[in-house]
Amino acid sequence: MDFITPPVDDPFWFGRIAAANSLSDVYAMGGRPVTALNVVMFPSKKLGTEILKGILAGGHEKVIEAGASLAGGHSIDDEEPKYGLAVTGVVHPKKVLTNSGAQPGDALILTKPIGTGVLFNANRAGKLPWREMEQILPRIAALNNTSINVALNYEIHACTDITGFGIIGHALEMSRGSAVRIDLDFSALPFYPNALEMYRKGVTTGRNTAIRKHVQNSLVVGLDLDLHELEILFDPQTSGGLLFALPAEQGESLVDALRAAGISDAGLIGRVIAGTEHGIRLV
Repeated sequence: MDFITPPVDDPFWFGRIAAANSLSDVYAMGGRPVTALNVVMFPSKKLGTEILKGILAGGHEKVIEAGASLAGGHSIDDEEPKYGLAVTGVVHPKKVLTNSGAQPGDALILTKPIGTGVLFNANRAGKLPWREMEQILPRIAALNNTSINVALNYEIHACTDITGFGIIGHALEMSRGSAVRIDLDFSALPFYPNALEMYRKGVTTGRNTAIRKHVQNSLVVGLDLDLHELEILFDPQTSGGLLFALPAEQGESLVDALRAAGISDAGLIGRVIAGTEHGIRLV
């Protein structure tokens, strides 16, 4: 079960993004969502019921899009609105994907850009106009169903979704779980428009410092990056993409198939390396 505080003020988009974020856990394991329960924390005395209706309507829209059924939910009164879904899915027991099966030589493919954390904060702080956010909200709220359905036609060794630990944190989990080193090609990483610029303007998130400390002993920076370029790698994601590890000879084919299916941001971002030093190297 995942729930988030509002990344945007629009209740419909808040509901859509939160629901997509919750549904992603099932897709990351190669599964198909079946049922979902609303989990709501809402300041009913401060905010009107129309806002709550908008949040729930946005979430329900994504549940229907996922082909799942909304089976009810739970709500409590709270000081700050929070919303998410408790999702149940199905997957063949012999086809469960985990983040611990990456093999030396594998290619790494990412399906969505990075930078939602700083962009949401920049919008709240008045440093990024709503019209700029509106342009990327459909990409953020997009389900990962198409990505996983395409990828399941390939020999996927490992998969994870990129969420609150950022690209570096989740790649490190895959590295440690698979007992390999992961090389990330910084120049190949996709960023949302304005994300890097917001870091250059001094915007950050409350999670960056914790993520940086979490990975600092396992991260080697093998190229010359400025502070802002490094900082965006610690950016926590909401409704991020999927990270796949699969045989290198299948990498380009999967990217082509993803893009043909409408996942235009999909790309090769690194590779898996054998070795006793398990961690991340930026190249």
